[in-house]
Amino acid sequence: MSDSPAVGRRERKKAATRQAIADAALELFLEHGFQAVSVRDIAERADVSTTTLFAHFPGKEALVFDREEKVDAELAAAVRERPKGQGVIEALRAHALSSWATLASDPRLERFSELVDRTPALREYAERMWTRHAGTLAAVIAEDLGREADDLACAALARFVLELPALVRGRHDPRAAVETVFDLLVDGWRAQHDFGDAATTGSES
Repeated sequence: MSDSPAVGRRERKKAATRQAIADAALELFLEHGFQAVSVRDIAERADVSTTTLFAHFPGKEALVFDREEKVDAELAAAVRERPKGQGVIEALRAHALSSWATLASDPRLERFSELVDRTPALREYAERMWTRHAGTLAAVIAEDLGREADDLACAALARFVLELPALVRGRHDPRAAVETVFDLLVDGWRAQHDFGDAATTGSES
């Protein structure tokens, strides 16, 4: 028991160092572009050695997407640790509102998105990361519902949900955008648009 405080301090220091490295990297990438910044530049900005940097991150791309493992864990927890009586979709709605909708208001988001969009290596990394997140979420949903690991409906739901950050980006009201997407998931297209479709059909006849 006497080791617990020391372990806690070490973990907090480790997490703080990792965050400082990621923050330094993003600052430099936004200032100078991804290709123009070296690992040594990042280490110097964060005041750490390159050895320490690589102890936290396997490469430059991972420095940009420093929350990758955390996002994966949060997606799984949103389903597995949801309140009793709450459905999977509502749990994912709550998670999206507390994370992605808030992230959409980050003033650096537009510049970050532009950095990724104009850098082929980052676009490829982001696509692979998105696929991993989709796989994690689909597997967790299938496990929770007692379905096969490759269940099509679970995979479709996971991919639909993971499109949210792209759909919400740039919207005037990110929270309202998240709610609209989940309402569509819950109610379906027909429930959302039948009245308008019927009115259009009537006017055409």
